[in-house]
Amino acid sequence: MVERTPVLEVKDLKKHFPVKKGLLRRTVGQVYAVDGISFTVNEGETLGLVGESGCGKSTAGRAILRLIEPTSGVVKMQGQDIAGLSKKELRPFRKQAQIIFQDPFSSLNPRMTAGDIVGEPLLVHGVASKKERNAQVAALFDRVGLRPAQMANFPHQFSGGQRQRICIARALALGPKLIVGDEPVSALDVSIQAQVINLLQDLQRERKLSYLFISHNLAVVEHISHRIAVMYLGRIVEYATTKQIFTNGQHPYTEALLSAVPVPDPAIKRKKIVLQGDVPSPVNPPSGCHFHTRCPYAVARCKVETPLLREIAPGHHVSCHLR
Repeated sequence: MVERTPVLEVKDLKKHFPVKKGLLRRTVGQVYAVDGISFTVNEGETLGLVGESGCGKSTAGRAILRLIEPTSGVVKMQGQDIAGLSKKELRPFRKQAQIIFQDPFSSLNPRMTAGDIVGEPLLVHGVASKKERNAQVAALFDRVGLRPAQMANFPHQFSGGQRQRICIARALALGPKLIVGDEPVSALDVSIQAQVINLLQDLQRERKLSYLFISHNLAVVEHISHRIAVMYLGRIVEYATTKQIFTNGQHPYTEALLSAVPVPDPAIKRKKIVLQGDVPSPVNPPSGCHFHTRCPYAVARCKVETPLLREIAPGHHVSCHLR
């Protein structure tokens, strides 16, 4: 078997935000939004990054693309470390990695036509002449299920699903290798979610795209992802194939998430695991395992010793002392 170079390699990525107080705005603490995560995404693969709100998954996606600057860590795009590149050196990388945001309306400029929005990346990078840009934009509109005649319309003239298709077309404009989807279907109706997910899967097969798919919806992630990384309070607690996660999830937090997924068959009764307490603050996370304050299986060791993310089966990594 030929060893493939991952499209994206993330190693020990951290993003801490300073907490400032007082007239002199002194730093009095840190928000540990992303606290040392590592994973890879291969060509033509979708990695689902899941966890409840506030776990740091969206921050991780933005730090990987350097929309916000990471505190530390290594981010490699096709073997090249981009974490330390200057803005000028980063420019070619921008063609290779794009993002689709959660809210399509707020991510589109209301003063620009849909055609200008999709063609803007081509203009910024000087990829084609005006005539060629128009032809490419029309082809992109057609591919994502919009009519080229709609290029002259403004964002408010489209439905939510159509606006997200515009965002997808914009992300595709420069022919990227990696697309980060930051909850790209959570703001859409269920029927429209299915259409957009099917479109993303078709585009992946056609163009060998790699996706980092960020979501809190496990049912959607199961449908689209090849592998899944489960995040809790800035750390990855389990990392495995989709089948391994859904049939043999090992971390107590993963068990709790899976127990909350609705089952379409009313005859099947699933025992729901209700976690006690609130999610701790990322400003002052618990010592040891971050999950020990809510874990029903926690022992004394969990409170003082941070568990390593270790491989318990081929391709299945878990950060838990009890596994």
